[in-house]
Amino acid sequence: MQIDGGRFVITGGASLIGSHTAEALLAEGAAHVVLLDNYALGSPESIADLIPDPRVKLVRGDVLRINELYDTFEGADGVFAIAGFLTLPMAQDPLLGLAVNVQGHANVLEACRYRGARRVVFASSTAVYGEPSRGPMTEETSFDWARFQPAAAMYAASKIVGENLGRHYAGKYGIGTVSLRYATVYGERQHYRGINALYIVENYDRIRRGERPQIPGDGREVHDYIHVKDVARANVMAMASTVSGESLNVVTGIATTLDQLIATLLRVMGSNLQPEYRPVPEMTRVSVGTELAFGRDKIQSVLGWEPRIDLEQGIRRLVEWREREEAKRTSA
Repeated sequence: MQIDGGRFVITGGASLIGSHTAEALLAEGAAHVVLLDNYALGSPESIADLIPDPRVKLVRGDVLRINELYDTFEGADGVFAIAGFLTLPMAQDPLLGLAVNVQGHANVLEACRYRGARRVVFASSTAVYGEPSRGPMTEETSFDWARFQPAAAMYAASKIVGENLGRHYAGKYGIGTVSLRYATVYGERQHYRGINALYIVENYDRIRRGERPQIPGDGREVHDYIHVKDVARANVMAMASTVSGESLNVVTGIATTLDQLIATLLRVMGSNLQPEYRPVPEMTRVSVGTELAFGRDKIQSVLGWEPRIDLEQGIRRLVEWREREEAKRTSA
């Protein structure tokens, strides 16, 4: 699908990933980008810099109200299905979380069928794999949820249902669907809802207050941190492609320990504070392994995508964004 001159809808458009996807679409010449959001987790203020663009339309709507999707999707060439509950909100309200992630995505696909939208890019997650296994985890790797906490397992299951709903609509109705399995996404407009990205923003706040950063456990827990700009670029490339019915890892392929993450944050912020380690029995968590290797050969092969922003550069961009936002609030 051609992005230049196209018309697109982003559900969860006021979110971290949604807003950056909008920026990437606009940079590629999209003619019209609708940001649909119910503001349960995002807000118009967080995307205030996007609203002045005449090609952008902000619509308050909910994926659970299919009539609102029918209205919003009229004339859309493609839809980015990004609205959804992450693990922390899922733990707090599992009934609503499952409804949004499963029924909400079914509504999106049905509204696309009704309105004739040709492609859907679905925001999935590497959480579908469960606890890390030895060797690179590829799109063919089996899932291991046996040791997951309930909320993490429910979140992972909802993403697998979403991926297979997409495959169903691709096979039955010819809607081109691609499911992108994001690793831990972070970056400018960072929120406080992603479990693993919380280690960055919460410790940024502590360091700014002159407090020691806190690391759960012994610091050897690893995650794959992917900058939101790289995720947004993958979204747009998936929309522009002819790939359908596939799931693709959107990852760096680099395992970063919590010790390494916090050391990078301290270095970028110019702080000599020493981290403190704390027990974690009460925390909602996803994977807690000390080995991690996601494969990205498939997405590089079918889309030509690879990450461009390394961790230190990404952390620096996030810190600079937070500092600009704090300066705005101080001067207001």
